[in-house]
Amino acid sequence: MKFIISLLLTGAVVAIAAYIVPGAQVAGFGWAILTGLVIGLVNAIIGGILRLFTFPLNWLTFGLVSFIITVLMILLSDKLMGNKFDVDGFWTATLFAIVVAIIEMIIGSLSKDKR
Repeated sequence: MKFIISLLLTGAVVAIAAYIVPGAQVAGFGWAILTGLVIGLVNAIIGGILRLFTFPLNWLTFGLVSFIITVLMILLSDKLMGNKFDVDGFWTATLFAIVVAIIEMIIGSLSKDKR
């Protein structure tokens, strides 16, 4: 049950971020859920491998390389999803990643208050 709620929240976050960020579109809420899942899987698998190889550079840049890898994983998810999820370019993907992080931070702080 917790996985389903997490998946729905991820879809909502992606849908809200696509609504806020100009140049980012998602075809609907169902596709937003799938997009969130694809971004998460791509970021975990390919992004994890890239973070492992770029660890020294990531350490020197105080995590900036990790953020750039996340942006690149959003662009890769855009290519994998076809026309159901579209991000216009690198800077749009950067803004999309920032908005998603802020929304997830707000949701995380609200859920911790209830415990």
